[in-house]
Formats: sequence, C-alpha cells, structure tokens
Amino acid sequence: IMLASDAISEFFFISQICIGLMGNSVLFKLKMCTFITRSHLKKPIDVIFIHLTLVNVLTIMFKLIPDVMSSFGVRHFLDDVGCKATLFTHRVTRGLSICTTALLSAYQAIIISPVHSKWAWLKLKLSTCIYPSFLFFWVINMLIYIHIIKTVVANLNFTIVGSGYSTLYCQTNQLEHHYYSMAFLSVILIRDLLFVSLMAWSSLYMVTLLYKHRRRAPHIHSPTLSPRPSPEIQATHIILLLVSCFVFFYFSDNFITLYLFYRHEKNWRLKRMNGIISSCYPVICPFVLMKNNKIVSKCISSISKMRMTFSRRTVKR
Repeated sequence: IMLASDAISEFFFISQICIGLMGNSVLFKLKMCTFITRSHLKKPIDVIFIHLTLVNVLTIMFKLIPDVMSSFGVRHFLDDVGCKATLFTHRVTRGLSICTTALLSAYQAIIISPVHSKWAWLKLKLSTCIYPSFLFFWVINMLIYIHIIKTVVANLNFTIVGSGYSTLYCQTNQLEHHYYSMAFLSVILIRDLLFVSLMAWSSLYMVTLLYKHRRRAPHIHSPTLSPRPSPEIQATHIILLLVSCFVFFYFSDNFITLYLFYRHEKNWRLKRMNGIISSCYPVICPFVLMKNNKIVSKCISSISKMRMTFSRRTVKR
C-alpha cells in the first residue's frame, strides 16, 4: 500500500521533471532562435544562458528519474555501472551549475561597471573568455568527481547503517578509507567557497552600482514619469534574483546532505525532501531568466486575454 508521503513525493518529483524540462526547453529555444534567425540581437551572455539550460536539464534528469523510481518502490533500478554513471553525471552537472551561475553573475557585474572602473578593461575580453571558461568548468568538475566512479556501488540490501553517502539504489563503499573521503569533501568545499565567494562579490558590486544609480537619478521613481528601466538594469535585477535563489537552495541542500552523510541511521523521507530541494534551482532557473522576456510576456498576455474573452462569453451564456 502506497503511503501518503510516497504519493506526495511522486507528485513533487514528476511535477519538477515536467515543469523543469518545459521551462528549460522554452528558454533554450528562445536563445537558439535568437542565434539563428536574429543574429543581430544575440549577445555573449546568451551563450551562458544556453549552457545553463543544458546543465539544468541534465541535473533534473539524472537526479529526479531515480528519485521517481524509488518513490514508486522499484528496486534494483540501477546496478554498479548505472550508479556510477548516474551519480557521476548528476554531481558534475551540479558542480557546473554553481560554476555557470557564478560566471553569469560576474559577467553581468563587469558589463554594468562604469567606463572608468578598474574592471572596464575586461569588457572587451569577456566574449573570448566564455568558451574557455566552460571547458575549464567541465574538466575541473569531472576530475573532482572521478572519486565517485571508484567508490560508489549499487545498494543490494536496502538496509544501510552507518555514515556515508547512500540512496535507495547506490551507496559509498564501506571499505573506503576515511582519509580519502575527507580529502574529497575538502576539495568540493574549496571549489564551492571559491564560486560562492565570486557570486557574493559580483552581487554586492551590482547592488552597490544599482544603489548609486538610484541616488543619481531619483526622478526615475517619480509616479508621473516612471520610465521603463534600461535592459541592463532589468538583466541585473534578474541575475541578482537568480543568485539569491541559488544561494538559498544551495545551502539548504548542503545542510541536509551533510546531516544525512554523518547520520548513523538513514532517513529516507528526509532524503526525498532533500531531492526535492536540490532540484528546485534548475526547475525555477529558466522562469527567473525569462521574467522580462518580451516574447514570453506577449504569450502570457495573449493567453490572459483569451481567458478573459472565454470567461465573458461563458458568463453571457
């Protein structure tokens, strides 16, 4: 008999897969259409958006599909090879997510920096640094998580006791030396601290610039004039919101993950909740980035007008 908690987990997992794939697919198509049909409007930052959507899709697929199968009670869904491939891909894409988000925030901070600032000289070199940055991100994260290929095995007895990483299908090898485990966690911590610090610096820098801009131009907030903010200001607001969402879900996920890692008895319900939290960022990310997209805004307004027209006709009848 299916428990209520299992049914709730299934609902959230399936909803996240559907919503996340739909949102990232729409954003990917919008940016690719800009590249193909309207090349005069394309910007280097669009390449970062495209990379982030691809990373989000991979994260959603390799994280949530095993979670859905486990919530349905399917056992032995993954063997040793499946566990290594699934967990390795998920952790690499999760690492790419933090790296790409940090790159996005740093890129926007440099773009809106004043001409006389010490970062202005980077503006001309930004477009040439994006692809090498992607290559560096992929290589460094794949090297970090090679450790998973050596230590993760399939879970065959489903009754795990003791500290270490484990899911319903996979677990770390209990024979693994504690020293290597601590070294692995230390490398991940150093990487995360570096990129979260880059996010924090760029976000504070953008907030400072926006505050100065607001003080210099107080008339833009007048209710009589109220002109539309520039595209750069709108993009900065969106990226600040995106970084805030990432930091919130990142620390929530890491807190629960570390708690479960060192917990002697495994709590599967808490693990499923952790799976939902860790997948929230790649699911909502495209919707945050499309917040001020003109095409999406027109589609939403058209749908709302159609709904209003349909409701009026229904009332008249």
